[in-house]
Amino acid sequence: VRMIMIDPKMLELSVYEGIPNLLSPVVTDMKEAANALRWCVAEMERRYKLMAKLGVRNVSGYNRKVTEAIDKGQPISDPFYIPLTDEEEIPYLEKLPFIVVVIDELADMMMTTGKKVEELIARLAQKARAAGIHLILATQRPSVDVITGLIKANIPCRIAFQVSSKVDSRTILDQMGAEQLLAHGDMLFLPPGTSNPERIHGAFVSDEEVHKVVNNLKSLGRPEYNEDILRGPNEGGAEAIPGLDTPSEETDPLYDEAVRIVIETRKPSISYIQRRLKVGYNRAARIVEEMEKSGLVGPLESNGNREILIPPTNE
Repeated sequence: VRMIMIDPKMLELSVYEGIPNLLSPVVTDMKEAANALRWCVAEMERRYKLMAKLGVRNVSGYNRKVTEAIDKGQPISDPFYIPLTDEEEIPYLEKLPFIVVVIDELADMMMTTGKKVEELIARLAQKARAAGIHLILATQRPSVDVITGLIKANIPCRIAFQVSSKVDSRTILDQMGAEQLLAHGDMLFLPPGTSNPERIHGAFVSDEEVHKVVNNLKSLGRPEYNEDILRGPNEGGAEAIPGLDTPSEETDPLYDEAVRIVIETRKPSISYIQRRLKVGYNRAARIVEEMEKSGLVGPLESNGNREILIPPTNE
């Protein structure tokens, strides 16, 4: 299991900085938080393409198929990798970890990054489960402008601590009851697939106990961070969210070079351009999308290829 922790308050989750399960440092900047969610959506789409290619329905089936192939001594080559040269070896597929995204204060994130992040969260909640990506959202302000209908409809499992009004209880659980809870860990738990909440009690964990657990986890290994997760659209990270980032009016400085490569090699593949230009996957994808908008290459076909609409240079 790998984790991405988003902590606007810089208090609750920052203590877990450095544990080996983290995919990135604990995120405290909301701009980086939006980038992290973009990356999660891109990773979800990548996983779905791999699972569709292998004919499996979820990440558990994918991992089982990959493991069985490795055990038989017949590892599966990456179907979307295009080598630069004939001598270059195609990498083999490996098991995919489960990813848990924890957002400690959703209200602050919604206030600073707006509706587009709400759509990203809803998209992850709708589709990411089968891809092995899961969300844990927390807020101290359970109002309808924070926990919107779009988000709530796609999160079946909910927990409510004591709230101040019946309206807040209905926002979380779709029913009253949380306003009558006691403090100190008294909560209502609504499991998936049922409308009857269970009353349970959460344990209090002191700072000292948390530090003991964190120190023990740190002794087991060091984290391996993925630097692309927190990068913005112009830094090689995931693509921009319309309305959230100011769009750049300038074409990518490597666009002309990429067009020349496609004309010469007749290979309009994202992964091929990525390796020829030594750029990140998302930047290469944006360049290819720009070529498609300009009418230089066709849309992605069912076999994963694109038609090149411009003639070779000798013509």
